[in-house]
Amino acid sequence: MTQQLAPRGATPPDDVPAAPPTPRPRPLLRTGLGLVLPAALLALWHVLSSTGAFSAVQLPAPLAVLEAGADLLARGDLWTHVGISAQRVLVGFLIGAGLGLAAGSFIGLSRRGSALVGPTIGAFRAVPSLAWVPLLLLWIGLGEDSKVTLVAIGAFFPVYTTVSAALQHVDRNLVEAARAFGVHGLRLLTTVQLPAVMPSIVSGLRLALAQAWLFLVAAELLGASMGLGFLLTDSQNNGRTDRLLLAIVLLAVLGKLSDALLGVFEKWSVKKWA
Repeated sequence: MTQQLAPRGATPPDDVPAAPPTPRPRPLLRTGLGLVLPAALLALWHVLSSTGAFSAVQLPAPLAVLEAGADLLARGDLWTHVGISAQRVLVGFLIGAGLGLAAGSFIGLSRRGSALVGPTIGAFRAVPSLAWVPLLLLWIGLGEDSKVTLVAIGAFFPVYTTVSAALQHVDRNLVEAARAFGVHGLRLLTTVQLPAVMPSIVSGLRLALAQAWLFLVAAELLGASMGLGFLLTDSQNNGRTDRLLLAIVLLAVLGKLSDALLGVFEKWSVKKWA
């Protein structure tokens, strides 16, 4: 018997089973897997400090670092350092990301603007963070403004780079369709072009937040009396390696928590504009 072939374009019968969905890792499983490496590093830290491979001055035990944190917490200094650093990062990040979004939108949508301003901004992007410190101290002084400005500089460039590059590759048919319905100018940017590149914007924001924490430490290493960067310098000068390691751990934890918050925003934005 010859097998009958279904005509081209015909729909498959209803009794054909659909392909099974790709399984996704469970949230608890992903969290557990993410904690494996930190737990291994903590165990290695304990072994190296307890076996005498490093002296107590070079590498204090994890319990000693925990006790140093409890001491600062009891005296009320820990929350002061954490709070002032988080405030500087938040304000500087919002300013830098906002300016980066505006500049990236202008240069990404304007060929003349890209040719005129793009090379100069690219040159400033290569300047190391510590190179800005003496100039900001000279211009602004030792107050909060210089520290927030340095954090804003760090947050500006990742957002500017990702937004300007992404907007240059927006589907022109999508833009022309919006213009056919009378959407132009700022409305076109906010309702069509920016939502089209939202994944790139969120990626730039996450990079900008990481840069903000890096530039924060550079800002607080000089001319600060509070903050985690100051705690690093003060601990080094006083030989308190336990507090120094505590500051490093706190910076890592705060950086990860802030990045997780942006991850929640990313899921919401993708669900809304995808």
